[in-house]
Amino acid sequence: MKKLSVRRRHPLAAVVVLLLALAATGGLYAAFAPASKAQADETAQSLTIKEGKKLYEVGCASCHGTGGQGSSDGPSLVGVGAAAVDFQVATGRMPAATSQGPQVVKKKNIYTQAQIDQLAAYIASLGAGPNVPTEQQYGPEGADIAKGGELFRTNCAQCHNFTGKGGALTKGKFAPTLEGVAPKHIYEAMQTGPQNMPSFPDTTLSEKNKKDIIAYLHAVNGSDTENPGGMELGGLGPVSEGLFAWIFGLGVLIAVAVWVAARTAKAKKS
Repeated sequence: MKKLSVRRRHPLAAVVVLLLALAATGGLYAAFAPASKAQADETAQSLTIKEGKKLYEVGCASCHGTGGQGSSDGPSLVGVGAAAVDFQVATGRMPAATSQGPQVVKKKNIYTQAQIDQLAAYIASLGAGPNVPTEQQYGPEGADIAKGGELFRTNCAQCHNFTGKGGALTKGKFAPTLEGVAPKHIYEAMQTGPQNMPSFPDTTLSEKNKKDIIAYLHAVNGSDTENPGGMELGGLGPVSEGLFAWIFGLGVLIAVAVWVAARTAKAKKS
């Protein structure tokens, strides 16, 4: 007992006890803190999904069904992913003004971005699908504009025109103009293939390919872009250019021919 009492009175005893207490505290924090953070994140996500479900039941369930299974008025939303919701709702296409017509058009958005995120979280919980892209995925940093132009002309120009001005399709449908469309929404459209557009997943067009296409569209449709060819004639390609050539070019040739013929006839009379 005397020996133990002497050891307790040792000058370093307090330091040893303090170090042991700190080690025990650190070990307990390392063991329990990550679990608490994960639980907090899970709770926040659950609340987001819960709020998204409320918004869905008010604005979407009448067409897409109470559980997103779809109906005669709207397709199933199971597995479409958060990106599809962000695109359709943020551009005002959904909720649709009417179920009639060949194509749902873009209109003013009625939801805030926070509400859109909640709706997207709820739809994503119904089935796995494309996520909302980050700015790093669609931003201009590291993009190859020339490659983007090549990819756009190969995969997109048939419908959207070679500068993204849009164009007519069959049975009243149309490819909308891409001028002024947010880069995130262009990326989401390529991911999800809304309405008449085919989808371009990463197996078809990689993340880098999509970035290049977006950079090309910004280059040809940006407000600071100058047209090195002069008048763009609406940017509609060979249709407007051919019409201009026929009306003005051929008209000038006819006028010159008439003038030459008149001068020749006058010369002969003289």
